[in-house]
Amino acid sequence: MVRHFQRGQKARLGDLTLGTDLYVGVSISGPGMTFDISCFGLDADERLSDDRYFIFYNQHASPEESLQLLGPQAGDTESFRITLDRVPQAIDRLSFTATIDGDGTMAQAAPGYLRIVAGGEEVARYAFDGSEFSTERAVMLGDFYRKDGWRFAAVGQGFDGGLEALLTHFGGEVAEEEAPTAPQPGS
Repeated sequence: MVRHFQRGQKARLGDLTLGTDLYVGVSISGPGMTFDISCFGLDADERLSDDRYFIFYNQHASPEESLQLLGPQAGDTESFRITLDRVPQAIDRLSFTATIDGDGTMAQAAPGYLRIVAGGEEVARYAFDGSEFSTERAVMLGDFYRKDGWRFAAVGQGFDGGLEALLTHFGGEVAEEEAPTAPQPGS
């Protein structure tokens, strides 16, 4: 049976499933919009202290493969495999996010969701739509976090600055692109 979550609602994962090998699917869309969906593996201070636990289109798995990006499937815009009993103790929170790549704001997003599937059965769903947002270009959708075992929280918190704002919020560093150097006279 699927448990439906509202923004801010939390639950013990053990109340949803006893499984630790989970599928997380995200569906998000908007007219003419492209979204990047990521998972941030954060430490106890909610910081990205190890870049190898930022799972996104350019890094598909954590070192021990407890976090894996699977790609679009089963009607989801993006999906992940999470093996909670293999997540290192240094990783205290898994934050699933969506950012806009290009123009637009989250207010333009069509109805979407983050869902958790265990043993082939959907056990939790957090549904959202653009009416919950305004000028935001990124949103934290849901978190798995450790507190007497694993728990799930439907977050729904937006950021105006997009992926850069999320990276900064989580203590990550935005890679600076080097400007091309002009040839020196006389070279």
